[in-house]
Formats: sequence, C-alpha cells, structure tokens
Amino acid sequence: MPTRAVLFDLDGTLIDSYPAIAASVNHVRGLHGLPPLPLEEVTPHVGRGPAHLLRCTVGPSNLESSVAAYRQHHPGVMRQLTHLLPGAAQALHALHSSGRKLGICSNKPVAFTRELVEYLGLSGWLNVVLGPEDAGKHKPSPEILFCAMARLGVEAADTLYVGDMTVDIETARAAGVRVWVVATGSDSAEALDAAHPDRRLASLAEIPELLD
Repeated sequence: MPTRAVLFDLDGTLIDSYPAIAASVNHVRGLHGLPPLPLEEVTPHVGRGPAHLLRCTVGPSNLESSVAAYRQHHPGVMRQLTHLLPGAAQALHALHSSGRKLGICSNKPVAFTRELVEYLGLSGWLNVVLGPEDAGKHKPSPEILFCAMARLGVEAADTLYVGDMTVDIETARAAGVRVWVVATGSDSAEALDAAHPDRRLASLAEIPELLD
C-alpha cells in the first residue's frame, strides 16, 4: 500500500534544538545552585518530555517548579539556538510536493513546537502539528500517532513515522505504523539498530526517493 502520510518527531529528527534545551536546563540548575552541564550530558535525556528531562538533569525534588522555570526561560533562547538538520527542508518540500500528508508528533510542549515550526518556515508543508497536550500522554504511548492519523484521515498501513530515538520506534510499533530513524538525535546508531526500526536512514533527504 502506498504511503499517504509521513509523520515526524521534532527534536533530533527535523531540528537541532539541543543547545537551546541545554541552556534552559542549565538555567534551572542554576536556580538550584547546581553547576551547568555540558551539552553531551543533556542530550541523552531529551525526547521524553520536560518532566523526564529535568528529573534526569536537575533532580526529582521540586519537579513541578523546575518544569515551570524551564518553560518560562525557554522562549528566550529557543529561536536563536535552534536550526534545521541537514536534509529536513528538502525532504519536507519533496514529500509535500508529492501530495503526501505531513505532520509532527513530538513530546516537546506543543506551544514551543508550533512556534519553531513557524519560525523555521515549515508550516506551509505540514498538515498537523501535535504535542502531548493533544494526545493526553507522552510517547511511547501511541495516542499521539492515533490522533494524527485521525486528523489526517489515514490508516496505520498508509503511514510512516520518522524519528531519532528508541522511544519513537516503540511508539510506532504500538500504533502499528512503519518507522524509519536517523541517528542525529538522542540515541546512538547502535541503540537504534538494536531496537529494530524498519530502516535507519543516513539522511532525511533519502525519504522521498525511497518512498517513490
């Protein structure tokens, strides 16, 4: 069956937002009297929602206030410290031009996702942009993919999910959709391969040709 819809994760898949995320994490650490963490110590904890991120990088105490401080700080650094990953714009443009429906399904707070989509010039290519607020649960719950497919009017057999983490593979499997991954995010190529995606891509730019 042809692929009618391609859904993407955001952080580490379409965008490199790790410097912005690390800046906000270190702001919160500073509020707790903790020294800053290097980028490579923050990156592995990205992609499972802000509570997980801050629990792992700041600590479990006062988690609610840490998440609130992160959300307050992040808009001030988000745009200038985020950029598209190689191949992202080319892939979205080609897929959109082919008539396929496109969307983002991310654990990032959806307000941040929608702001970045506009800022980076992606909105014209996307049919749906969803976060955990829309689904009621974070990935690896498949609810966000079910929600996207319902809004797009497609079935699991029509749909491909593209991500950068083992959690994306788990989410896709739970939703019954195919999953391709890129090793440009929080998980290594070895970890991704061990989780058995349907394909590991060298670049997002490969997607349109592979689907055609």
